[in-house]
Formats: sequence, C-alpha cells, structure tokens
Amino acid sequence: MAVNKKELEAFMDRWAADQAATMHAATVVVGDQLGLYRALARGGPQTFRELAEATDCQPRLVREWLNAQVASGYAEYDAQAQQYWLTPEQAACLADPSSPTYVVGGALVSSSTHKDTQRVVEAFTSDGGIGWGEHHHDLFAGTERFFEPVYRANLVERWIPALDGVEEKLKSGARVADVGCGHGASLILLARAFPASTFVGFDYHEGSVEAAREAALQAGVDGRVSFQVAGADSFGGEPYDLVCVFNALHEWGDPVGAAGHIRSRLAPDGTWMFTEPCTDDQLVESVRARTFFSVSTFVCTPSALSQGAEDALGAQAGETTLRQVAEEAGFTRFRRAAETPAFMVLEARP
Repeated sequence: MAVNKKELEAFMDRWAADQAATMHAATVVVGDQLGLYRALARGGPQTFRELAEATDCQPRLVREWLNAQVASGYAEYDAQAQQYWLTPEQAACLADPSSPTYVVGGALVSSSTHKDTQRVVEAFTSDGGIGWGEHHHDLFAGTERFFEPVYRANLVERWIPALDGVEEKLKSGARVADVGCGHGASLILLARAFPASTFVGFDYHEGSVEAAREAALQAGVDGRVSFQVAGADSFGGEPYDLVCVFNALHEWGDPVGAAGHIRSRLAPDGTWMFTEPCTDDQLVESVRARTFFSVSTFVCTPSALSQGAEDALGAQAGETTLRQVAEEAGFTRFRRAAETPAFMVLEARP
C-alpha cells in the first residue's frame, strides 16, 4: 500500500507523544514514593538541591526528575532563580491525597500493567485467564488510591442522594453490603457518614480482605464494618437494604448469575447500586476509551475469563448491555442515577 506522508508524520507525532507519556508515568510513581511532589508543594519555590536535601535524595537525580516534570507540564521553573514549584492545580492532582482530583494512583496502576506484561502474553496464548490475585501488588494499591478520591468526592454527597429512598434508610439504620470491596475504601466512607448503619464487604481476594480489615481498624469503624472472603455468587448474610458494586461487575465470570445472587440477598424493597465506566456510543478514538480498553485487556477481561466466562463483558460494556444483565437477573427497575465524566452510577431494584 502507498504511504501517505502527512498521515505517517501525524501518526509518528502521536507515537512520540504516547512514548513520552508512558516514560513520564514512571517518574510520577518515583516522585510519589519518594515524597518529591509533597515536598515540592510544601516548600514552595526551591532549587533542586533544596528539594534533594528536604527529601534526602541524590541531588543530580532530583534535578533530572524535576526537569522531566517541567517538560511534561507537571511543575514550573524559573530559569533565572533556578527554582522549581507546583501550581495549586498541579499540587491538587499530584501532592495532596485528600484532594478529589488526586490522580497519582492511576500512575501506579499503569506501572502494574507493564510489570504484568509477560503474564498477559502468556494469557493470550493460553486460556486468557488471569485472576485478580495474580497481578503485581501495584495494581491493588494503585486501584485503591485512584478510586478512593472519586468515592470521597461523590459517594456520600452525590451518589447516595441520587438513589430512591436510600439515604433515609442509611440515616435510620440499614444493612449494606459491598461486593468486590477491594481494600474497603467505599465502605469506610459510608460507615463514617452513616453511623446508624452496619456494613459488610466481600471479596474473593484474601489479601484485599486483610487490607480492608486493617483499614477499618485504623479508621475506627471496625465495630460496624466487617469484611469476609467470598465471591459475588456466594456471599451470604442477612437481607441487605443496599448492595454496592464499584467497578467490578465487568470483571466477573458470570455477571448475570452474580446479579441474580445479589437480587436474592436484597430486602424486598432493597437497592443494588453499581458503578461502571462510561462508554462512547461507538468505537472511536477517545482518551477514556483508550484507558479502559487497555486496562481491560490486562486486568478486567482476563479476570472474567479466569472465572469461566465465555464472553467477558469488558470494561466498556455500555449501559444497554448492563441493563440486559440486570433484567436477565430478575430486576424490574433500572436507571442511571448519576454520573461523573468517567463513571456512571446505575440503580437496579427488584
């Protein structure tokens, strides 16, 4: 085929930008682990030697790291004063874990995919399955750190009030389950906001359950929040007023069967709230789709295949398909209750 020179050059520009972003993501992980972003935000404008001294790091490497941040638009630089600093916006995203826009956990997730590359190659040439617990630990830590700010900014103030009658139940005392709870960040937030209610989290990954128990203990809510090792199709307990599933349904081997089990564990007037990534109407170029299709290739789809899925949903299943899952499981009411730029909050009722 004849090569169009302009289109070739455009693609090469795209490739160069992607390569730069991929390389730079690793510097974000380093900066986070060494406290470089936090020290830069805390100390204000400073030279590379001052930042190196504040963080007890090798000065020449700190200088190179800082230059990488400036070149990527992740920090500012005054050539005359030879000082570096973060703007308030950069600090909110890179240096402040309490900020709702703190995104450093995403870099850790990206790092985990590169560490798992060989395992994914093996999955491509075998049965396709990779269980959640088979991934690098950075995936578990990164997922918690990436999603927790999203939950903190939205769960109590926006998502729960958008559900039909749920907030009132939680205030008066409700039974709540979180299936696929991970490290328990969402349940801890709910427990702090609704002290009259009780909460139990389920996850089939024992390491995540252990981490969730420790997090609940540290947060002082372990008296009302418990965690158990159990799968989405086998968890038990009393009928629940609310069952939550945060960005996990598409990773399950039998989503219809799991949704049916959730329905069986709900109280007659209970609610199933689940979040899933937003999708485009068609397969098109978009930053959001690139992110979710890529992580789905490495994590979500292999997870479902490892559980026996014949045709996994994937992270870009879409609202129409998710509605079909809920209806096949016996739910009669389904709606999108809320959304963020990246996620939709879906409500299903018996």
